[in-house]
Amino acid sequence: MKFYHFKNNLKKLSTIPLGGREAQYKLAPKIRLRYKEENIQAQNPKKAAVLALFYPNERGETCFLLTLRASYKGTHSAQISFPGGRFETGDYNLKNTALRETFEEVGVDKGKVGIIKQFSNVYIPPSNFLATPFMGYLDHMPSFTVNHEVALTMNVLVSDLLSDLNLSTTNLSTSYSKNIEVPCFLLNDYVVWGATAMMLGEIRDLLLKL
Repeated sequence: MKFYHFKNNLKKLSTIPLGGREAQYKLAPKIRLRYKEENIQAQNPKKAAVLALFYPNERGETCFLLTLRASYKGTHSAQISFPGGRFETGDYNLKNTALRETFEEVGVDKGKVGIIKQFSNVYIPPSNFLATPFMGYLDHMPSFTVNHEVALTMNVLVSDLLSDLNLSTTNLSTSYSKNIEVPCFLLNDYVVWGATAMMLGEIRDLLLKL
């Protein structure tokens, strides 16, 4: 997808109805389906936000940013994700959380990011976070400056996200289940699954309507 096409459709993107859980659950492990709204609220989850940032590459193609988390002793060590993190009181709202975390993790100036829309919340059972994704864009390809939380940044083509060839399944052992088949995306030679894949599933459904 050329960036001029993406940019010319920002208004349409902002008004197209979200796919919600129906879109997310296409990329969810079956064990996730047991978490209904009342079950999630009963866990009193911590609030978090992430940013799906879109921008042009040097060929004018639309890309978005994914990061490889650094290895550490924690639930989401060495996983593929969007930049983002926990809501802090000084953020005032979750949009500011997503922008602040993106600046802290990859050095993107929050004042230069245009926010297109907010997506559906995704519950993350292992860490008990309820994450709110936001779609944003830049008019240029950014130069990333990563902090200690990020091992690698990836410029992923939107055309790869939209291609059925990059939809797959993989067998994983997670913190909550062993040897399970999970749906995933194959992007930039990485397996993208779990909460990030669920968010991408809803974004993908939206972009396919352009």
